[in-house]
Amino acid sequence: MSRALPLADVTPLPASGSGPLYRQVKRELQRQIETGRYTPGDTLPSESVIAGTLGVSIGTLRRAVDELVHENVLVRRHGRGTFVALHSTDSFLFQFFHVEPRGDASQEATPHRRELPDVDFIGFVKGRADETEAAALRIKPGDAVLRATNRLSLRGRPVVHDLLVVAAGMFRGLTEKRYRERPSTVYRLYQSDFGISVLRARERVRAVPAGSETARVLGVAAGVPILEVHRVALTFGDRPIEYRVSRINTSAHDYVSTLSKYV
Repeated sequence: MSRALPLADVTPLPASGSGPLYRQVKRELQRQIETGRYTPGDTLPSESVIAGTLGVSIGTLRRAVDELVHENVLVRRHGRGTFVALHSTDSFLFQFFHVEPRGDASQEATPHRRELPDVDFIGFVKGRADETEAAALRIKPGDAVLRATNRLSLRGRPVVHDLLVVAAGMFRGLTEKRYRERPSTVYRLYQSDFGISVLRARERVRAVPAGSETARVLGVAAGVPILEVHRVALTFGDRPIEYRVSRINTSAHDYVSTLSKYV
């Protein structure tokens, strides 16, 4: 059952503090979540209680909460309150999985539900970070890392060859068995078992020729053009927690992003 504990170790925020007051409120709510006062699925106290505790107006609080909802840190449920967001299959599809079967351009404006890919496990090994992995994860070259590889298919057709890399020190106790037997997405595993929430990701996309391993995994000819997406998943404070390289066969699929600007 979700709980609504009072905020811990807080005093009213000074109007002369660093930055706009709503940003200070936002940072304080983030701190409460980062320190484990509120965990995924927990209910936050009512607006009046939080505003009173921090010494701010309801309007200032709502502006801070609005940003955290937009950033998928919090979720509002009408008539029930505000909760710390849980990673779910739907949120994963909306935020982090962007591969779709190619459709008619005339249907682009029509909302549709993305398909959850079938995931085939390929391998899970412990190794040492190379320079690229170390830079992405902000660790030292040679530090211990865990690497997992998967093949993702849509409608029975292999589409994505995924390599995931995490720092072993951040995910102590993560084993191949635990990884393979996770009941939901890997981001939900990070959150439920290790208390680490993926809030956003930074990606770089490029076209490359398929290497021999990717060609074998996706069933394409070596050297054919594919899309390569380098993603760094970030948690609070933009701390990197996962480096992922996704090699995508775009012969019948597109990489689709919906862009918006939060004001």
